[in-house]
Amino acid sequence: MRLLKEAKVAGKTVLVRVDFNVPLKNGKIADDKRIRTVIPTIEYLRKKKARIILISHLGRPDGKVVDDLRLAPVAERLSKLLKYPVHYEPDCIGSDVEFAVRGLHEGDVLLLENLRFYPEEEKDDLNFASKLALPADVYVNDAFAVSHRAHASVHAITNFLPSYAGFLLEKEVKMLSGLLKSPKHPFIAIMGGAKVSDKIGVIDNLLKKVDAILIGGAMMFTFYKALNYEIGKSKCEADKVALAKSLLKKGKKRIVLPIDVVLSNKRVVPADKMPKNDAGLDIGPETQMIYSEMIKKAKTVFWNGPMGLFEQKPFDRGTMAVAKAMSECKGVTVVGGGDSVAAIEKAGLEKKFSHVSTGGGASLEFLEGKKLPGIEVLD
Repeated sequence: MRLLKEAKVAGKTVLVRVDFNVPLKNGKIADDKRIRTVIPTIEYLRKKKARIILISHLGRPDGKVVDDLRLAPVAERLSKLLKYPVHYEPDCIGSDVEFAVRGLHEGDVLLLENLRFYPEEEKDDLNFASKLALPADVYVNDAFAVSHRAHASVHAITNFLPSYAGFLLEKEVKMLSGLLKSPKHPFIAIMGGAKVSDKIGVIDNLLKKVDAILIGGAMMFTFYKALNYEIGKSKCEADKVALAKSLLKKGKKRIVLPIDVVLSNKRVVPADKMPKNDAGLDIGPETQMIYSEMIKKAKTVFWNGPMGLFEQKPFDRGTMAVAKAMSECKGVTVVGGGDSVAAIEKAGLEKKFSHVSTGGGASLEFLEGKKLPGIEVLD
């Protein structure tokens, strides 16, 4: 990829695609992690005396102006984090934007309005992209989380400006590429969450590279069903049972399933002895011990998805056991996926990992081996 460090940005106007799709509660930012992750790129550009224009989406306004999804609160929070005033413009294209850009001094930061207020953004519209590019000299993509989308601000825009990868995007690609190209062994992947269907491609691709895939979360019941186990009232993707069966056949002993389950009444039962009238909500204590030992001995670990209903005690124990074991692992540890990230933050362990990906769906597609449009155009 063409990297920001290689770009001539001194005194230039630099358009930076960021991911400020942050959760809002009563008009206030509930979690500013996505804002904090791009500060190194912004600070670097400020030191280089560039004029910085930031563009992002927020939520799903479906091509219409939605006042609750304006980026003004983000500009306010970013000002506090940078300890420098961030200008905000309530549009992202047009004469008002051009006028605001002309007023910028070296090192100034301007945040434009929600890109998805325009339907052209999600249509990868060339004309819209040219209008976004108009006031800038250089384009930087620092929004890995949307780089799996061929949208105008990620893909089409590179037709109009010299384009580079920002520091966050560079780090994401470097860490995730390392998992696929040169992982140290033993390499353990941990897959949780509700649906096997969300993780099929990743499991399939990682099976060629890992020593073991540890399964948890509601998806384990789809695998149990494939083994003809009783799963009671547990969540299961009935239409994916055949697929789970084929993954078990392909993975052989490398796909590791929990040996005990915590039921909704908090009772622990062996995985093959579940009652008909109850549901499993977490991996059991024996499984937690087995998984923890495997994780601690690994040289490379990737984790996506919680082990149970982690938002509710005591069904967070499996997820917390995995988080703790990973934090004690001496190898390379990478976490991806919103719920897994939320779990390690809840445990206060985020600083103990080699890399915490903010990529979500983009991380999974990357690990499936898919080409991401926003990254391909930076080659």
